[in-house]
Formats: sequence, structure tokens, C-alpha cells
Amino acid sequence: MAQGYDIIGDVHGCADKLEELLGDLGYSVVQSPCFYWHPDRQAIFVGDLIDRGPSQLRVLEVVKAMVDAGSAKIVMGNHEFNALAYATEDPRNPGSFLRQHDTKNDRQHAAFLEQLNVEQKSHYLAWFRTIPLWLDLGEVRIVHACWHQTSMNLIEQQLGGNRFSSIESFAGAARATDAPSPLYAAIETVLKGPELDLAKYGAKRFKDKDGNVRREARVRWWRGGATTLKQLAEVPQGSRDEADKPYGELPDVLVDETDQSYSYEGPVPVIYGHYWRTGVPVEHEDWTRSTACVDFSAVNGGTMVAYRWNGESTIDWRNYHPHGRNLIEQTSKS
Repeated sequence: MAQGYDIIGDVHGCADKLEELLGDLGYSVVQSPCFYWHPDRQAIFVGDLIDRGPSQLRVLEVVKAMVDAGSAKIVMGNHEFNALAYATEDPRNPGSFLRQHDTKNDRQHAAFLEQLNVEQKSHYLAWFRTIPLWLDLGEVRIVHACWHQTSMNLIEQQLGGNRFSSIESFAGAARATDAPSPLYAAIETVLKGPELDLAKYGAKRFKDKDGNVRREARVRWWRGGATTLKQLAEVPQGSRDEADKPYGELPDVLVDETDQSYSYEGPVPVIYGHYWRTGVPVEHEDWTRSTACVDFSAVNGGTMVAYRWNGESTIDWRNYHPHGRNLIEQTSKS
């Protein structure tokens, strides 16, 4: 039985960085079958294995082999969910798909489509359907974007579990991609994170990292007890408004109870990815006493990061790898 978990952030096709991190964490390659293994620990992937990066197939081979061998666990990311929707014909509208094949979606999904052949895509899409949307391991919880019990309860009720293989087919969950449905909203919350309407509170729109204009901002659900737009709205540092001017500060106005309701107040630590952090982990932004983000933009020139959970009931920044180790070394030298 594993004595600890190494929870690894969004990989996005960065096989070299992933294999370097696994080696640095003490995982070695076992032959016949070939997979990475640690004598005392187990890896957990927070999803988003695919899209953007240069080595989609190698990442999938490495991670699936570890999961199959029991040396790793995994939860679904929004990119795995998007891939399933992109590949699945809409049963209500033959010839169209649950995720539109438009310019934006084609561009986002291009690396996966180009780097895998038809047989490989079919193989891994079938695997994606079996991946749980979250893991509750008792003393630690793992999710891609947001731990929200109300949304999770609804997903389990409608899917018969917390994975799409719980239903007859992915097409049977077409309502998961149908914006008006409660299931759609619940899956968006868990896999992409809740959002709030900036205009509702008199704030401007902003451009995201891909240049798309956003009216909604992600909710900083990890900030327990936060009540204002400035505290809760996630507008990335350096963002620009629609006029391409620096965005500026958000107004410090009270938000309604619905937007406050996502704040995580649970007693169990939650480790998650998704949020494209940069630099070293910062308290209240990247980690709190009960939450830790492990996505540090590996595919965008950042670092492939893991949180080494060792049974602690509160997050310890020193367990970030490699950042915690590097910070300790810098402190000891000063």
C-alpha cells in the first residue's frame, strides 16, 4: 500500500518534463510490462494529459501504463472531456458533434488530432470514459478544477457514478454538453471551475491568455470565507481589457450568496490543477491550509510540478516539488 501520493499537475503532452519529474521523484522504469513505479508511493494525475504539447502519444502511453499497473491514479481534466465530446456525434443532430468542430475548438484540439492515428485515438478515448471525475481518498481529495459537493452529488445522481462509463454510452450524456442542463453546469464546475459574471458587479471584460474576450471570471473557490468581487474573481495578472489596455483592479464590492457558495470550507485537503499558475507557489493564490494547485504551466515554459502528500491534514508548501525543495535550499543559503 502506498505510503504517500505524488499529485502531478497538468501535463498537456509534455512527455520529457513528465518523465524527468517522475525520475526526480524516485520512480523507476519496470520492464515487462514497461511502466514507472515507486516502492513506497503512488502518483496521481489531475487530468489534462492532452492538447497543446509535442508528445501527446508518449504521455498517454506512460500514464495509462502506470494506471493499469496500479502505480498511479488519475482524474479527468476538461481536455479529456472535451476530446470525448469532440469525437462523439450528437444523437439529436446527426452529422454534428457534442463539441462543435469550429475554428476555436479545432485549434485547441489540433495537437491530439495530428499526433495520434485513428486507432490510437479510439483506444485512448475509450480509456477516457473510464476515468473518474474526482477522487476522495478519505484523507485527501483530488479534482481537476473545483471541489463542489453539490455539483458532485448531481453528477453521481445523473450518471450513476462519477465517470462516463457508468452510463450506456457517452452520447447518453449529451445533456452534459447542453448548456441549459443542470448536468452541464455541474460538470463545468468540477472540470473547468465556477465562473461569475463581471458585468453583474460593474466590472469590465478581459482578454484571456488565448486572446478571447471573457465576460465571466473564474471563482477563487479555494479562498474560504471570501465575499467580495476583488477576493473571488480570478482575472490573471497582466490581463488586458477589450481596448487592449491593462485591466486594472477589480472593485471591492460584495457578491451574492450564489457566487460565495463555491468557497471550499471542508476539513480534507484538496489538490487540483487547471489554473495555469506561474513562478513559485504563493499562499492564498496557489495554496491555502486546505487546498493546493499543481498546474504551473508546464506546456507554456513553466514547471512540471507535483505535491508530495504524506498524510498531512493541512497543506505544507515544502511538499511542492520541485518548488518547495528549491525554496528550502534558497532559505538555508541566506
